[in-house]
Amino acid sequence: MAYENYQTLSVQVRGRVAYATINNPPVNVITPPLFEDLLRLSLELEADDNLLVFVLRSANPEFFIAHFDVSSILEFPIEGEAKHEDYANAFYHDMCERYRLMNKVTIAQIEGRVGGGGSELAMSFDMRFGVRGKTFVNQMEVPLGILPGGTGTQRMPNLIGRNRAMEVIMGGIDMDADTAERWGYLNRAFEPGQAGPYVEWLANRIASFPEEAVRLTKQAINSCDKPLAEGLRDESYLFQQLCRTESGQRNMKKFLEVGGQTREGELKIQELNGLLGNLG
Repeated sequence: MAYENYQTLSVQVRGRVAYATINNPPVNVITPPLFEDLLRLSLELEADDNLLVFVLRSANPEFFIAHFDVSSILEFPIEGEAKHEDYANAFYHDMCERYRLMNKVTIAQIEGRVGGGGSELAMSFDMRFGVRGKTFVNQMEVPLGILPGGTGTQRMPNLIGRNRAMEVIMGGIDMDADTAERWGYLNRAFEPGQAGPYVEWLANRIASFPEEAVRLTKQAINSCDKPLAEGLRDESYLFQQLCRTESGQRNMKKFLEVGGQTREGELKIQELNGLLGNLG
């Protein structure tokens, strides 16, 4: 994949990790050009069999993504009655689901404000990391007289709980990085300058592990949305598949060779795991 000719994104591929940087001044509003870039990127990433991890970040130190362009929402068609759709609006739901379900690990490196549709997109990623004093989450739709219509009313209660989602969404309040970490919106909140190095370390670490294990484990984790019995069936089936792979057989044997299941090895299991990905 070339990942070229984006108006508002720059994309770099390093090994099996892709990094996309948003640059849509002044505050990274999701204007039609940025939406089109994010949509096209999701399709290209989904089709790229060489990648295992994708990281989205921002060139703007104050804003990850502000929100969706309100002037564009004012142009949405409103003739006739509202109606139920079979699944979702292709405008946003499908794109968010693609980032959530693609067979790559998706990471949002949120080092500034994120709100509205930007928050909804970030909540569709597998992981989110923020920065104390810089990362603030705000769902500003209810004060505008609308609601978070790009997956937000469904994603946020699942992440932080219904009562907390009600506070954030109904109040239009800022959720700071420490609160977002404590409530489960962020994986971690870092001091300034620490998020980028950690995200890059984690992305490279994941990308160094057996490809089949990364892809099928994400598939298994996604099954947690199903009833428990169905999710357990999926997990068992995917586990059996991985036990039959060459990489699984190789790495399990290597684990024992480098000190797994010894007292010394088990006390430094994170380091041993890194050896299995050739990172140390």
